[in-house]
Amino acid sequence: MSETLAAVAKDAVDTKKLAEQLLAQAKEQGIDLVGPGGLLNQLTKTVLETALEAEMTEHVGYEKHDPAGRGTGNSRNGTRSKTVITEIGPVGIEVPRDTNSSFDPKIVKKRQRRLSGVDEIVLSLTAKGLTTGEVSAHFAEIYGASVSKDMVSTITEKVVAEMVDWCNRPLDRVYPVLFIDAIHVKIRDGQVANRPIYVVIGVTTAGERDILGLWAGDGGEGAKFWLQVLTELKNRGVADVCIAVC
Repeated sequence: MSETLAAVAKDAVDTKKLAEQLLAQAKEQGIDLVGPGGLLNQLTKTVLETALEAEMTEHVGYEKHDPAGRGTGNSRNGTRSKTVITEIGPVGIEVPRDTNSSFDPKIVKKRQRRLSGVDEIVLSLTAKGLTTGEVSAHFAEIYGASVSKDMVSTITEKVVAEMVDWCNRPLDRVYPVLFIDAIHVKIRDGQVANRPIYVVIGVTTAGERDILGLWAGDGGEGAKFWLQVLTELKNRGVADVCIAVC
């Protein structure tokens, strides 16, 4: 255990020294930390390209420039340029190719133009009530990246589709207890206003909690609204419940 901790500590010190060396070298050469051509941009480019080359090596079964690859039926076939949008802005990378075009990278997938972190930022900004135009302007101002309104809509619509599938998923037949509660969140509907979101949590026969669904209200819900909620749960498979309102 002590040897493992020592190794971790040594790695941390080495990483810090490497970062200090890179920063010092960038300062000497007049390279900015962020922005196009900045240190973080170059590091991201290097890491992505190194990972892609490693994937290609695994795919073709031999190292770059290794004579063992001759006559194997597939080999490296140069690279193609591609720009991906990241949290630090657009990064230009060289993606390796193979002769029979069977290489399917996982780090930066075919036709992928943005890394997953960008989707998370878009969703976070949208959840805070920003419009598609405001999200697009935010990326242009902060990250220097071009994220169109259509791209923002595509990202959010994908999540909405997944949310619809989640809301319609089949439920267990029996939940010994259902807890119904509400949280108030800001929702943009023409204007931003506080709205109650009702949460139904079911306790399974194994004692685990499962969020069964979310329903938006306006604060004046009556018997008709709750009949609709409970009918939906029944239609999704719930048969026998004992309800405790908290």
